[in-house]
Amino acid sequence: MADKVRWGIMSTSRHAARVLIPALHASERSEVAAVASRDAELARQYADENRIPTSYGSYEDLLADPNVDVVYIPLPNNLHKTWGLRAAQAGKHMLCEKPFALNADEAQTMVQAFRTAGLKAAEAFQWRPHPQGQRTRELVRQGAIGDLLLIDAGFSFPLERPDDFRWIPELGGGALYDIGCYPISLTRFITGQEPLSVTAQAHWNKSGADDLVVATLEFPGGVFAHINCSFLLPLRRYFEVIGTGGSLEVNRAYNPVDIADDVITRRGPDREVIEQIPLPKQNSYALMVEDFSAAVLEDRDPMFPAEDAVLNMRVIDAIFQAVREGRRVEVAR
Repeated sequence: MADKVRWGIMSTSRHAARVLIPALHASERSEVAAVASRDAELARQYADENRIPTSYGSYEDLLADPNVDVVYIPLPNNLHKTWGLRAAQAGKHMLCEKPFALNADEAQTMVQAFRTAGLKAAEAFQWRPHPQGQRTRELVRQGAIGDLLLIDAGFSFPLERPDDFRWIPELGGGALYDIGCYPISLTRFITGQEPLSVTAQAHWNKSGADDLVVATLEFPGGVFAHINCSFLLPLRRYFEVIGTGGSLEVNRAYNPVDIADDVITRRGPDREVIEQIPLPKQNSYALMVEDFSAAVLEDRDPMFPAEDAVLNMRVIDAIFQAVREGRRVEVAR
């Protein structure tokens, strides 16, 4: 068995260059084998800048490369299903950027294609293997805040590039797909359950993309979550997990990377700070890459297999329906 998994990058993504490719270069079980773009010259330039040995002027050529084991797909959201299915047909494992698809049915079709082909697939929520989320969930289960009753979670930033694809509904744009998926997945992760129902409201910009969404999720056992996301508000990445005996706060959530001062603030019933819980300095992208490459080499599921993406998309589907219909909507089981 090979000792390294060979990755292909499908597009000249700024995000991949900034965080994913450095994590692959640093990995002991991964290597970056190739990159593809619809512009061959752009692909060559990107390959030179990011120490990638091979570049292609089409995604089809990348999928045909026998030296690529895994494709990373950071394409616009409306292309995830198309190229995900093409990857499965080509016999490539896939790590796909969030959202995995545009709805739960699309996500399920993709999952089935990879399962049928005996391939690994996952959604690129890199925060999940990091101690920030893992330790928070552990503390909740240990009773550090009493009985869990509420999660407040949000993600926003001002999207100031008017030509960004995230403003275009036809390309799968909008705040809920792009960043609302994070607090949704966080609430599911912390509770270890799927929400029963949702209510939601949204604001739409002139192009028809949602630029502000707020939603309430009802979980089994009387637990609620309030989530929000926006392309209009200042940068906010936070969650607070609240119980009968106090709360746990994280104020730089979803992208912990490897800063040294990452902490969980534990507060008591009167909001007094009981302790600042330090977290180990670990790169969240490196943890995600290592887990996925290990899953390929060891022929096991990744820590969060693609079936989880279907469950997250069911919540997103329900939120959009609740917004459109102005009523409480049950989440599909």
